[in-house]
Amino acid sequence: MQAIWKGAVSFGLVHVPVKMYASTEDKDITLRMLHREYKEPIQYKRTCPKCEEEVPWSDIVKGYEYKEGQYVTFEHQELEDLVSETSREIRIIDFVDWSEIDPIYFQRTYYLSPEETGQHAYKLLVNALEATQKIGVAHVTIRQKSSLAAVRVIDGVLSLVTMFYAEELRDKSQIPNLPDKEKVDRRELDMAKMLIERLTGNFEPEKYRDEYKARLRGAIEDKMEGKEVQTTTEESTANVLDLMDALQASLKQLKPFDETDKDSKPSKRRAASRTKRTGA
Repeated sequence: MQAIWKGAVSFGLVHVPVKMYASTEDKDITLRMLHREYKEPIQYKRTCPKCEEEVPWSDIVKGYEYKEGQYVTFEHQELEDLVSETSREIRIIDFVDWSEIDPIYFQRTYYLSPEETGQHAYKLLVNALEATQKIGVAHVTIRQKSSLAAVRVIDGVLSLVTMFYAEELRDKSQIPNLPDKEKVDRRELDMAKMLIERLTGNFEPEKYRDEYKARLRGAIEDKMEGKEVQTTTEESTANVLDLMDALQASLKQLKPFDETDKDSKPSKRRAASRTKRTGA
């Protein structure tokens, strides 16, 4: 596994030398754009609209358009010089409860492994976070991109979750067609709560599958064998106009509540799931 960043986690005067690794990998099936007639990949060239010639990377600079058609430009080294000296540091500012952070702030998760000289400090931070059930809110710069971040423990391993800054979130007032804050029908609310309780369980990520990718892979195999791609149309759910009817029909599709499962209440299952997720 290739490290993508090298630096240290710091809190107070404590430094934990670490390397950063991507925690996920792209499993998408790549489809290239081809010329329909010749089945050749389409190429893109870096051309200047003024001279109409291809521009080599050595002649490309980055620029900010401050007025239409007017730019201030930066050489690569100028941008490098602007990076703070703490760009190799995951600097923890605060420790907070995991439940305080809304998931809308989360971007991408990375694993952190200790350098040989920092294994003791690494384990100390892991144990301290597990014991206090806290996560660290930090600043980090990865590939010239500054991010807010959360430092947490996943199954005994330090991880870093990049986060959006508050200013990067769009104002909810921009969302069209939001309903007014009116009271809902009590019976409909009770039915909706019952449906949610019946569908509540532990989060088991391995049971979820990318169904589109599976269908695409099957279609690729069919085409490779010269077969016609077979598609099946899923039966659409009947259009239930009345909300109460829809709630009642949904409950009828579920198996009756198991009376022997009383000890496995949703609240307990959710608590167990949170404990597993935080690594506490």
